Amino acid sequence: MNIAVFGGSFDPFHEGHFQVIKEAIKTLDIDKLFVIPTYLNPFKNSFLLSEKVRFRKVKEALKDLKKVEVLDFEINQKRKVTTFESIKYLKIKYDLDKIYLIIGADNLKSLHKWHSYKELENLVEFVVANRDDIKVPKNYKVLDIKVDISSTKLRKKMRVEKIVELLDEKKAENIQVFDMRGSDYFVDDVIIATTLSDKHGFALADYLKPLLKELGEKNINLEQSEDWTVVDLGDMLIHLMNSDYRSKYNLEEFLSHREN
Repeated sequence: MNIAVFGGSFDPFHEGHFQVIKEAIKTLDIDKLFVIPTYLNPFKNSFLLSEKVRFRKVKEALKDLKKVEVLDFEINQKRKVTTFESIKYLKIKYDLDKIYLIIGADNLKSLHKWHSYKELENLVEFVVANRDDIKVPKNYKVLDIKVDISSTKLRKKMRVEKIVELLDEKKAENIQVFDMRGSDYFVDDVIIATTLSDKHGFALADYLKPLLKELGEKNINLEQSEDWTVVDLGDMLIHLMNSDYRSKYNLEEFLSHREN
């Protein structure tokens, strides 16, 4: 049996991943393509979405592709699992003739650092999904993907959405989001919301703390007063102000002039 393996965080799974899988089915001589979400990437310490949510979303997204099977092998280990270990598992479980291992072009520069890379190289043929105009050496098979397969922008977008959702749920008013990318401002995103009272501002900050930790934020700087709370995440600012302060300082007008 010939197979392809496509592993990753899928945090979140998106159109770029879907296109990689479709192109692999189309161009590779395979009987099955195994998609393996990680429990925890060996090169990362946290995720935006939990392993169970990521697995469910990947499975749902791929349910109509007949040659595709989503495996929970790595997730069930409840620890970091290397690609080498997953490939060994597949070789034991299935009678395999050929294994294609799909990687993103951005992995090429660090491929030699992968656990048991030399042994892995003898077990699989690497197939590279191109991205960001990264030059791929001619000795690799290439999947020609036109969609950016980076999850970074989507993770940041989801983070904003989750914060806004929480603020709205906890009765913050007139929530506004400013995308400052491309401007000369010192953060990427700014969220402004009006609080109902002094206590409400403190409460909103308390509600945000566990959510931000869940989203993987490690450096959370908080400045609080009775009128104004600022949550600084490094690349994002969250301003929680009472209505008087919001009217007085009118940050919306300032940001809108600088927003790209």
